[in-house]
Amino acid sequence: MVEQVSLYRPPDSSVADADEIAEWLRSRIDAEVSVRERFLARWQTEALPEQFASARVLDPYNRETGNTMLGIVRYEERALENPAREGGVLYDGLAVQRALNDVLPESETSLDHAHVALINRALGTWGGHDGRWHKRVNVLGQPALVSVPGLYEAPAKPESYYREKQKHAMLSGDAPPREVLENQVEGEFLVENDPRTTEALKGYVLQAVHYLDTGEPFCESEECRLFNAHYQEGVVEAQLHGSEFCELHREQYGLS
Repeated sequence: MVEQVSLYRPPDSSVADADEIAEWLRSRIDAEVSVRERFLARWQTEALPEQFASARVLDPYNRETGNTMLGIVRYEERALENPAREGGVLYDGLAVQRALNDVLPESETSLDHAHVALINRALGTWGGHDGRWHKRVNVLGQPALVSVPGLYEAPAKPESYYREKQKHAMLSGDAPPREVLENQVEGEFLVENDPRTTEALKGYVLQAVHYLDTGEPFCESEECRLFNAHYQEGVVEAQLHGSEFCELHREQYGLS
């Protein structure tokens, strides 16, 4: 049973508010919840830059990962020191998780202490069923990783979004502003630095704690915060609309 949760802040540049997420979590679980500095700042080791380089996804259709050339390792060193340099790279989420599990002190590795890291790295897992990498919002386990950019990038947006984005890029040479897409694309979705980011991430952080506490990964109800949505409209429905939880999990996590 989880008795303690350590939630790690994202980089300062992130719109995700760890304190607000922690406060929401405290009202729903029977465990001590604390907020710590960035995971990659608190537990950094000399081995991490090369481990991140080894976890780089090089080809969306190739299971093999990693480029440990000196220049890439140096990039990872700089990214760990200065998170503003992060971005544009997809990492094997399970490999990153193993590397970060190794840096946790032995006194904090028991399963009654959940570590949940909000990070600004794009994470993926290999899909053996279709032979390609898939971006993820979270990677459950110890520590659990919650990817802030994954919230915007992993669940698929409406097809019209990609058509409009491509059309705008062809005409202007860059990505269209968020307000343009929101006005011209039907359907609800989250975009980078969306003001709803913190609210949406609350459910993904709870998923991490729930998994460690019960061994159950996700909920099948599309209206529950524990639902693993594959489309942006599903994220909006599960995390931002509705009654927060299905009937079963409302008994467990709903406010009385």
